[in-house]
Amino acid sequence: MSDVSALPYRPCVGTMILNPARLIFAGQRIDTPGAWQMPQGGVDPGEDLLAAAYREMAEETGIAPEQARLLASSSDWIPYDLPPELVGKLWGGKYRGQKQRWFAFAFEGSDDDIDITRQTPEFSEWRWMTRDELLTSIVPFKRPTYERIFAEFAPLFD
Repeated sequence: MSDVSALPYRPCVGTMILNPARLIFAGQRIDTPGAWQMPQGGVDPGEDLLAAAYREMAEETGIAPEQARLLASSSDWIPYDLPPELVGKLWGGKYRGQKQRWFAFAFEGSDDDIDITRQTPEFSEWRWMTRDELLTSIVPFKRPTYERIFAEFAPLFD
């Protein structure tokens, strides 16, 4: 499709997982070394958004629902556009980017509970990061999304 702006956004959920020190779980993408992000993924047709967030968290981090307490959810969808060179390479070229609903969780397990090698791994390694560390480590086209979600969830860091 020549007019990328006519493509829809892919529905997606994102999870901000906070440890007791209020550091954020970040994983380094297997397919993009040096690019770190919070767990996120597509929403299945008819799937409840919170259920999708718990599912994605478990798939990407191994964190079970009973180890994560919901703290907040974003007030609206937060969209981002892919760079033009990625539109045809991701999701079969059907989407211009993603629209995301974000959920913040307090992680109540231990670091030993985290397992990024489950199912189809998306991360090559993980660590706890500050907001500033994560903002400098995310791919540039997702930075405005992260800035917006960090602003919305700012009370969680006070």
